[in-house]
Amino acid sequence: MGGIPDLRDFETFLFHEARCLDEGRFEDWLDLFTADGWYWVPSQPDQENPRDTVSLIYDDRRLLETRVRRLSRPGAHDRSPPSRTSRIIDNVTVEEVDAPADSWLIGSRFQMVEHRRDRQRVFAGACRHRLERHDGHFRIRWKRVDLVNCDGMMEGLAVPF
Repeated sequence: MGGIPDLRDFETFLFHEARCLDEGRFEDWLDLFTADGWYWVPSQPDQENPRDTVSLIYDDRRLLETRVRRLSRPGAHDRSPPSRTSRIIDNVTVEEVDAPADSWLIGSRFQMVEHRRDRQRVFAGACRHRLERHDGHFRIRWKRVDLVNCDGMMEGLAVPF
């Protein structure tokens, strides 16, 4: 992927990320992050940073690796039986471009259906990805997921969004 990316390049990357998660390829998902990447799901609407209050999820690279190890263990309690998910990614926009740094802020909307233990849950919200180009490929510097119901009652969140 050389040259200046267009919107379709970003959509393709986000669709690939969603497919990795839906297919349970969590190691492949982790490989999409930079070495210092982080993943955040705020617990409050318009939360400005993860240190202001408790977050639903806030993983630096080390915690992301721990999460992926746990998700990859078939016998883990919160993964038995494993969730089946389906994600829809839409409304992808380029919000900011830092051309000299090969860095882009990408916004999108998503819906995810999770089925586990004869129950189905639906999640929806907005994502923001800070993408950077490394060795000709996009990598996630950080990902923020703002759930529509982030401040509502929430059962355990086993799979990433």
